[in-house]
Amino acid sequence: MTAERNAPERESAGSIHLSRRTVLAAPAALMLPRFALAQKAKVQKGQVVVGFSSEPTVLNPLMPQLEVDQGVWFALFNPLWRVEPDGTLVPELAAEVPSLENGSISADGLSWTVKLRKGVKWHDGKDFTAEDVKYTIELINNPNFKANARQGHDLVRDITIVNPYELTWKMSKAYSPYLALLALTFIVPKHALASAADPNTAPFNSAPIGTGPFKWGKRVAGQGITVEANKDYFGDGPFVERVIFNYIPDTNNLYTQFKTGQIDYIGHRGIAPQFVKEASALHDRKVEKVRFSQVEGIALNLGKPIFQDKAVRRAMYAGINKKAIIGAVYYGLPVETESIVPRSSWAFNPDLPKHAYDLALGNKALDDAGWVRGSDGIRAKGGQRLEFTAATVSGVAQREQVLQLLQQDWSKLGIAMQIKTMPAAVIWADYYLKSQFDCLLISSSYSAGADPDMTRRFSSAAIPIQGGSGNNYYQYKNPEVDRLLAVAQASFKRAERKEAYQKIQALLREDLVVLPISQTQPVEGTKAKLVGYNSNPNVQCNTWNINTWRWTT
Repeated sequence: MTAERNAPERESAGSIHLSRRTVLAAPAALMLPRFALAQKAKVQKGQVVVGFSSEPTVLNPLMPQLEVDQGVWFALFNPLWRVEPDGTLVPELAAEVPSLENGSISADGLSWTVKLRKGVKWHDGKDFTAEDVKYTIELINNPNFKANARQGHDLVRDITIVNPYELTWKMSKAYSPYLALLALTFIVPKHALASAADPNTAPFNSAPIGTGPFKWGKRVAGQGITVEANKDYFGDGPFVERVIFNYIPDTNNLYTQFKTGQIDYIGHRGIAPQFVKEASALHDRKVEKVRFSQVEGIALNLGKPIFQDKAVRRAMYAGINKKAIIGAVYYGLPVETESIVPRSSWAFNPDLPKHAYDLALGNKALDDAGWVRGSDGIRAKGGQRLEFTAATVSGVAQREQVLQLLQQDWSKLGIAMQIKTMPAAVIWADYYLKSQFDCLLISSSYSAGADPDMTRRFSSAAIPIQGGSGNNYYQYKNPEVDRLLAVAQASFKRAERKEAYQKIQALLREDLVVLPISQTQPVEGTKAKLVGYNSNPNVQCNTWNINTWRWTT
C-alpha cells in the first residue's frame, strides 16, 4: 500500500497545473531545466546508498507493486511526462504535454496527440520510438498480462503511429485524470518484451532495460539492488556512479545505519517517530518532514453485515481518540483529518464536520440502533455479536499501538475487536484483494496519482469481488458518489471538478467507509553533502528526481 506525506496547505498533491510554458508546442529543451540544449560532458562522482524498510522486488513497472518498487523505477525508466512537487506536468519522453490549449487534446477530450522526444536510447542502444508507447498501453490492456492497474488505459482506442515520434489515440470517453496517470506510467521497450513467450515471466522482469538515468546492475534477494550510471542519458545527470537500494526491514536498524552513515538517504516511511528528535540534532545530516499525500485510517469492509449498520460506523468513529494516537504513538507529527484527500490538494474540502472523541455519543448511537450489551459487556443485535477483527501489517510497532488504543476505547462501547498482524505480502494479497478482511488500519493515497480522482477506490463499478474493475475492496456503493465521480472525470475545468470532489468528500465523511485518523507525516533524512533531494507529495517514493542527486565537497 501507499504511505503518506504531509504538506503545507497549498496547491500541490492532486494538482495538475499546465503552465503556458509547459503546454505550448515549443522545443522541449526550451521548457525544461532538467534537459539542457547542449549537454556538457557528464561527470559521475561517488555513489548513493538508499535505505528502505521494504524490499523492492517488482522490476517491471507495469506490474503490481509496492511503493519501494517505484523508487527503483525512477532510476531505470521514464514516463512520457513527470509530475513536479507543485503538480506541474513536465515532458520527459514526450516533447510536450498534451492539452486543450496546444491542440493535442480535442475540445471534447476524446482525441489525443502525443509528440515524442527524439534521440532517446534504451539502455541496450536501441532507439525509443512511438512503437514503445503504443506497446506499453496495449500491454497494460492485455487481459493476459498481470497489470498493476488498467484505469484510464482501458479507455484508449485506435492507437495510430503517425511517424516514429508521434502517435494519436481516441478515448472512449473524456477522462481528464489520464494526464496524471500517464505521469506515473513508465514506458517499457517493445523489442525486449514483445518477443517473450509470456510478458509476465519475461527475462526483462528480472533484468530490466529502460531509458532512465541509471542502468540495471544486480539484485541480491533479501539485501538490495544496485543500478549503474547511464552515461548516455538524454536528460540532466546522473551525477553519481551508482545507486544502491538497501533493504533494512527493522526500522530501528534502518535508523541506526542512517545515524552511523552506512546509508546516505533514509526513505520509505523514513525515520521512526521516536527517533525524529535525535535525528534532527545529528551532525552532517539533513532531516525534514516530507510532503506526502497519504491518510491513515480504518478501512471498513461494507460487505460484512456488522459494518452495514451506519450506527456502528458512527459509534466506532466517535470512539477514536485521535489526539492520543497522534500524541502518544506518533509523537505529535501527523495532523488530524476528516478527509481522505490530502490538505495539499486543490480538491481538499476544509469544511467537513469535525470529529469529536465522545464515548457517550458512541454508546447512545448503539443503544438507539438496538445493539444491547450482554453479560460480558459485548453488544449484540439479532443474534449477532458486535465483534470483528482489525488487521494491519506486521513489524510496524506504531500501527500495533494504534490498534491497541482503539481496542481499549471500543471495548468501552461494547465492541469486541481482535487485533491481527500479517506480513505485507500476505495482507495485500487475497486477504485485501478479495475483500476477506473485516477492517484494516492502513495508510493510503486514494487519488489517481497527482489527480484527485478516486473512482477506482469508491465507484460501485470498481468492486473486484462483485465483478468490477478497480480497487474498491471496501465494497462501498453510493449512487450519488458514482454520479459525481463521472462528472469530475469528464471535465477538464478545475472549478467544476473541485465542486464535485468536495461533494464526494462530504458524502464519504457521512458514510464513513474509511474512518480517517490523520494525514501521515513521515520524516526523511540525507547526509548534508548530498544535494538534489526534494520530497514530492505526488509520488510514492522520493527518488523521483534521483538523476539530479549529487555530492558536494
